[in-house]
Amino acid sequence: MKQHFSMFAAYNAWANRLIFDAAANLSEDALWTDLGLAFTSLGGTLNHVLVADRIWMKRFTGEGAATKRLDTILFREIGPLWDARETDDERIVRYVADLTDDDLAGRFSYITATDMRTISQRLAPALAHFFNHQTHHRGQAHAALTRLTGKAPSLDLIYFQRSEGGRNFA
Repeated sequence: MKQHFSMFAAYNAWANRLIFDAAANLSEDALWTDLGLAFTSLGGTLNHVLVADRIWMKRFTGEGAATKRLDTILFREIGPLWDARETDDERIVRYVADLTDDDLAGRFSYITATDMRTISQRLAPALAHFFNHQTHHRGQAHAALTRLTGKAPSLDLIYFQRSEGGRNFA
């Protein structure tokens, strides 16, 4: 399990870098164009993933800033958003690297952001959700980039596994 989650933490950072590289030259208007996504625009979607990651990391670690609204816009400009994303991706990689098998088999409790319920669950399934959620919204970001620019980077896990940083996971 540890290797599996380490792979997804590294893949997450790799895929985010590709998405942000592809979005780097978009105008502010393009970044915030309403594309009918769950969080309206590419900018809204990228902010949502960062917001959700921070909520989960606060749940997992008890540390860090986390907003209560899933549609919070933390950054309107792509540069500062990328800086924050990269910092959080590094934090995620470190967190997973420090987990033990006992941690992964253990439970944790948290209060939900939307309806303020206390939830207790095993860590490994929560991590699976955490990484799946990122992939889900990165798919929306990929579609947004395709619509806005006519092309988007390939984010298939196998391409990560064939990359320099992903070969150890193949």
